[in-house]
Amino acid sequence: MTLNWSSGRLSLQFSGAAPGAGAPVGLSRLALGDGQSAVRDHPLVDVFTAGEQRERTSQAFVLSAVGHRLRYVDHDAQDDVLRIRQRDTVTGLEVVSELRVRAGADAVQWRHTVRNGGARAITVTAISSIMIELADRDGVGLLWAESEWLAENRWHEQALVDALPGLGLAAHGQDARGRFVRSSHGSWSSGEYLPVGVLARSGGPSLAWQIETSAGWSWELGQTQASVILSASGPSDLEHQFAERLEPGAEFTSEPAGLAIAAGGRDDAFAALTRYRRTLRELRPVDRGLPVIYNDYMNTLDGQPSSAALLPLIESAAEAGAEYFCIDAGWFTDATDYWSAIGVWEEAPSRFAGGLAELIDTIRTRGMRPGLWLEPEIVGVDSPAASTLPEEAFFQRMGERVVEAHRYHLDLRHPAARAHVDEAIDRLVRDFGIDYIKLDYNINPGVGTDRDAAGAGAGLLGHTRALREWLLDVQARHPELLVENCASGAMRMDYALLSVAHLQSTSDQQDFRLYPVIAAAAPAAVLPEQAANWAYPATSMSDAETAYSLIGGIAGRMMLSGFLHELRPAQQRLVHQAVALQKTWRERLASSDPIWPLGLPGWDADVIALALRAGAADPDAPDTMLAVWSRGDAQRVVLSGLEPEAVECVFPADADDWAPAIDGGDLVIEVPAGHSARIFAVHRNRENRG
Repeated sequence: MTLNWSSGRLSLQFSGAAPGAGAPVGLSRLALGDGQSAVRDHPLVDVFTAGEQRERTSQAFVLSAVGHRLRYVDHDAQDDVLRIRQRDTVTGLEVVSELRVRAGADAVQWRHTVRNGGARAITVTAISSIMIELADRDGVGLLWAESEWLAENRWHEQALVDALPGLGLAAHGQDARGRFVRSSHGSWSSGEYLPVGVLARSGGPSLAWQIETSAGWSWELGQTQASVILSASGPSDLEHQFAERLEPGAEFTSEPAGLAIAAGGRDDAFAALTRYRRTLRELRPVDRGLPVIYNDYMNTLDGQPSSAALLPLIESAAEAGAEYFCIDAGWFTDATDYWSAIGVWEEAPSRFAGGLAELIDTIRTRGMRPGLWLEPEIVGVDSPAASTLPEEAFFQRMGERVVEAHRYHLDLRHPAARAHVDEAIDRLVRDFGIDYIKLDYNINPGVGTDRDAAGAGAGLLGHTRALREWLLDVQARHPELLVENCASGAMRMDYALLSVAHLQSTSDQQDFRLYPVIAAAAPAAVLPEQAANWAYPATSMSDAETAYSLIGGIAGRMMLSGFLHELRPAQQRLVHQAVALQKTWRERLASSDPIWPLGLPGWDADVIALALRAGAADPDAPDTMLAVWSRGDAQRVVLSGLEPEAVECVFPADADDWAPAIDGGDLVIEVPAGHSARIFAVHRNRENRG
């Protein structure tokens, strides 16, 4: 009654996988080859309906009545995909669980399709995406992240036993009823927490997961008498007002989620998740060069562009080595406060002396490719589109059009809404030759839309799925178009969108002293080659602070900004050095794994460090870039896990005052007081290079 399946280095075993089994199919083994299993036997999926919730009372999404009754029907095993079909004879619901292993990743992508094989309509209110029980909880640490506007990627690490208190379950002979939960709120998928988590053990095995949706999601940990259950899912009725009514013969597929396994601890788990994320991307040739982008917004024009303001920025950005120049918000209206008017996407009548086309020609003449800011899902209440588009093209709740901060929200399930945004993109590419779109999203209108949906959360899910398909179609029509995903910084940072977008803005934070925490922690949530970190030097900064402000851009995708033409000569040299260094490193950025030699940084940390390790074809070349920021008192810091054989400071180019040294296999640095930072090239011990 067991099914064994292997793909790549992964080995999985399932219980109850035979006709006549007396229990649901369960995942009983998940391991790297013959290694230790990370899980113990537990049912593979839970399904909740409006009529039936749990088999046993709980506050967690576990042990559903339907899931408890599921029984094996058949399966289809291929090299990289396993599908297991189960059926509940009471309701007639069938569940096909698809587990997919992508080449080069020690990870499984989970999703489940529920089909109503019964004679009456059934409303589904939640489906688990990942459902596992840990082999044991001893020595396991839990990592999770808060995120909000200007304070993204704030990671927390705690012992699992601190997250789930001891309850004396053995004395009661029952599993627990509570849960440790992290969930999204409204349409910002990463507005409060990240849809990512890690269960790490220093000697392994460790697990990392992500939920791949731009709609509602939650993950939770609940205690059993033996161990801990992890459940991760897309939207649910309890958390997100989700409901999907299935008529007989209809089906619904859950949101995908990825589960990576690593033989080591925290950094190994994030490395496994990083490699898995790379397998998800719809990578196009236009993005392979990882170009440097200049954007005029941050600490610069702040959404008020004009020909007079932009021309010196274009000139200085080109001189610095930028390859794209993006004109940010404000290009579409003369109004200073434009939020209630957005939605038509035509150039402002008088902002540009010779017209927007002339300005874009100047960008091209200076050797850069032009880009524009766009927020296509939003229509201001004063926009002509607010009255010309049909009522059904907008989010609605209980028969009323949803308004958030003087803006309506388009519903891309509707053909008129889709035609509206298609026309805007096609016209901007045709008339102006736009090669870059900054795709922004600055409102959170709540749980979604209940128009043509059994629940508002289902309407939001339908819209976000349509948004992803729209982005794929846009890129199919315009393969040279580079797309940046931005939502008030990083309020919608998830791999439903990041699998089809090229870059991810990591924050709107304009205080250069705070940005390093965000930039250093970003690779835990997004690929290093997608993490667009702002680099915005200013004349008010000292030379040391200028270098400090640039280093995040070097250690990710550089998003250059600032009045570069006003900088002192020494500052301009630092900018040119930073851009040149980023270009020499970026080819390896797309194969690097993140390492945190001081741990994931706390928001108030005095010293912050991020290492990006990639292979080097030349054995004498460095294979690790190390960024270190100091923003406190002078101190001696010990950075572990880098396996250094030699180390050199590469930015600023002439800096030699941090005195890095190798001591017993660790890197030791004397960090000065104040706001300063360095980039080091680390030559890893040759015996440890893979």
